[in-house]
Amino acid sequence: MDYLDRLAALVAATRLDTLPAPTVAAAKLVLLDTLGAIVAGSAEPENIELARLAAARTAQGTATLIGQRAKADPFWAALTNAAAGVALEVDEGNRLGGGHPAIHVVPGALAVAEDRGLGGGRLLESLVAGYEVGSRIGGATTVRANVHSHGTWGTISTAAAVARLDEAPAQRVRAIINLAASMSPANTWTPALEGATIRNLYPGRSAFQGMLAVDLQRCGFTGLDDAPSDVYGTLLADAFDESAAVAGAERERYRIEQNYFKLHACCRFNHFALDAVMELRRVHRLEASAVGKVEVVTIPFAVRMSEPAPTSSLAARFSIPWAVAASIVLGRTDPSAFDETALSDPRVRDLARRVVISTDPAMSPRSVDAPTARVRIMLRDGRTLEESTTVVRGDALSPVPREEITAKFLALTSPVLGDAQARKIVDAVAEIDTLEDIRALTEMFLP
Repeated sequence: MDYLDRLAALVAATRLDTLPAPTVAAAKLVLLDTLGAIVAGSAEPENIELARLAAARTAQGTATLIGQRAKADPFWAALTNAAAGVALEVDEGNRLGGGHPAIHVVPGALAVAEDRGLGGGRLLESLVAGYEVGSRIGGATTVRANVHSHGTWGTISTAAAVARLDEAPAQRVRAIINLAASMSPANTWTPALEGATIRNLYPGRSAFQGMLAVDLQRCGFTGLDDAPSDVYGTLLADAFDESAAVAGAERERYRIEQNYFKLHACCRFNHFALDAVMELRRVHRLEASAVGKVEVVTIPFAVRMSEPAPTSSLAARFSIPWAVAASIVLGRTDPSAFDETALSDPRVRDLARRVVISTDPAMSPRSVDAPTARVRIMLRDGRTLEESTTVVRGDALSPVPREEITAKFLALTSPVLGDAQARKIVDAVAEIDTLEDIRALTEMFLP
């Protein structure tokens, strides 16, 4: 069996009654976190308008537009919910896969499961399968310098998840993966860095096309025998390592157990410095007025994230100087640290200009045994404070209590749904494997 046969067999064999208990628990927490990101992002103005468009394009919708008072066709619902889920940069990710698998799985799988009235256990199966395949394809891909991981192999993630919902045999799963790979979006980092919100549509496009891949296979469309190697090995990436896509697949924990949760509402590449800054602020009870200058040494990509004066909320989430300054001045890194009110705060703008970014080629976002950031804060009284980060809090190798992820969910969703409703969703997701019809959950997301 080649790597695609092995991945396809894995998808076909993923069943709730054979998944280890830790895998099921991890999937539930990832689902909760992802739904929270979608709810919070649904309140952004452009996402409200997109949801209205999605509902208007569907006479009788069967899939919930999360956070809205409407439903739509599953394709439109997946696209809309996925776009909302990345708007505030709070969606989880996977260091091993170099991307954000859950936001490329949950919107499509949830829309299809709701459309068909499938049970919660089936949704968990599809989440684990789609996450595993997407993370493994992503980990096997060395993308070109300006290729953004959002959307890229996410098409395969969605396709694998929906194929599991279809209970497709392995041979059909392989065909679906190949069709999905050939529809991978070519997305760059530039819109994110410049704050153009078209970037938020990346996972929506891949969700739409991943779902479409399943239908196209059913219609009789054919793909290449090995489309991932063709698309990623020659077009979007500098290299594609087939063996890496299945390395340890039979003996390692599922990838969904090895994820990271975002505890700062911004690009993951900010988090290395932010963990160090927030620790210094906590230990030394640091006041912004005492800070003269901040020096950050971190991963090489940071040179592209060194703009101190972002012009939009999205651009601020991809600015290390801004994130560091906001964390010191405001004492928080939740979505409000990057909103329009924060952007107009002269104290944050002033300090951001005094945050100096440099890089170390030895640092890597996938590092677990060496620093990913070193921070020096020079105080006005002449003292210097120093801290470094290796593995960021929230990573599977530096986990936080489940209660902290639940608190994050409640903070993100209560302003949209109300606290009582948000807490009901927490309880429902905890018992989702017992739900006979996923609609019992999705109806909770209509405000």
